[in-house]
Amino acid sequence: MTARTTRLDDGVRGALRAMGAAAGKGLGDPGLAELVQIRASQLNHCAFCLDMHLALARKGGVVREAQLGLLSAWEEAGDDVFDARERAALELTESVTLLTEGFVPDEVYERAAAHFDAARLAHLVALIAAINSWNRLMVARRIPPGATDW
Repeated sequence: MTARTTRLDDGVRGALRAMGAAAGKGLGDPGLAELVQIRASQLNHCAFCLDMHLALARKGGVVREAQLGLLSAWEEAGDDVFDARERAALELTESVTLLTEGFVPDEVYERAAAHFDAARLAHLVALIAAINSWNRLMVARRIPPGATDW
């Protein structure tokens, strides 16, 4: 597979970086932000974003290794691996990421709303939207893990 090296201009990259940074800051939980971005990247098969966010999650121990190892099977992992808040965020991540399967079910949104106030929930949805945009930009152009000129 050959990378399609059409470079994004600084305006697009800057806008998406700013959106992701603001959403992550508003969420207020760096570890959860990384879990959400990794899960969306797994679903979208984005090797570039997976590589980057796995490294960020491990940096400084923001996310436990057990969570990283079991993230693709989070529904089957025990409550000692993912708590109810993390599960609600991951379920919402999957629903927003897989919109082609239908709308985000009300019960999924309500489960997330039970764990996040309105502002943090809005930031969580914005973070999911941002990583999905990054995933699509990188996958469509086949940007490989670790690439620096994209």
